[in-house]
Amino acid sequence: MTTDENKQLAEAVRAACLKAAREAYEQAAMSGLCHEGAVEASLGAIQMLDLAALSAAVMQGKKPD
Repeated sequence: MTTDENKQLAEAVRAACLKAAREAYEQAAMSGLCHEGAVEASLGAIQMLDLAALSAAVMQGKKPD
C-alpha cells in the first residue's frame, strides 16, 4: 500500500466510525435509551463495522456506504 492509499483507508475508516456512531446514537436515543445506553449502542455499531468490506471498497476506488 502506498502512503496515499493508507491515508485514504484511514480517512474512510474514520468517516465510517463517525457515521455508525452518530446513527446508532440517534436511533438509540429515539428509542428511549438514556445517554449511557445510547453511547454503548454507538460503540457497538463501531465494533460491528465490516472493515474488510470497507477496505475492499477503498482499494477499488469506491466510496464506502
